Formats: sequence, structure tokens, C-alpha cells
Amino acid sequence: MANGVGFVKSCFKDRADAIEELALRREGFRDLCDDFEIANNEEVRWQQSTAPERDERLAEYRELIDSMRTEIEQSLDRAVVVPLKPPRR
Repeated sequence: MANGVGFVKSCFKDRADAIEELALRREGFRDLCDDFEIANNEEVRWQQSTAPERDERLAEYRELIDSMRTEIEQSLDRAVVVPLKPPRR
């Protein structure tokens, strides 16, 4: 899997198997994982910055990260498949 998928698995350790499975099936989810990793890396970069816009950028990245975290959780919840019992004969 791509680095983003590995990063998301490290953030949601209890759902690592579901993340792996969903990432194998959906390119859009893999892209979301990559974007989530990039946003987290940018947040770390801005935390270390002394630029005047630091606080504004941190707030923006934190909001973005929270939004993507919710989207990841919702994607995983929707992907849960409940196996059906075979019909009785």
C-alpha cells in the first residue's frame, strides 16, 4: 500500500484491516489517505514555523484534518459488510 494508507493505519490501529481492505478496492479512499498524510505533515511543518501566518495555517490544517478524519471513519463505517446467511432449503 501507499504511504498514506500506512499512515492512516497507524492513526486508526484498531481498524487497520478494514483500511487495508478498503484501500485495495477504492482508489478514492487511497487518495484520501494520501491527502490525510500530507495534511498532517503540513500541520507539523507549520507548528515549527515562525511565519506570521503560522496560527492561521495551523487552524486551517487542523480543521482540514478533522474533516478528513471524519470522512475516513464514515468511509470505513459504510464499507462494513455484514455477511448474509444462505437461504434455508
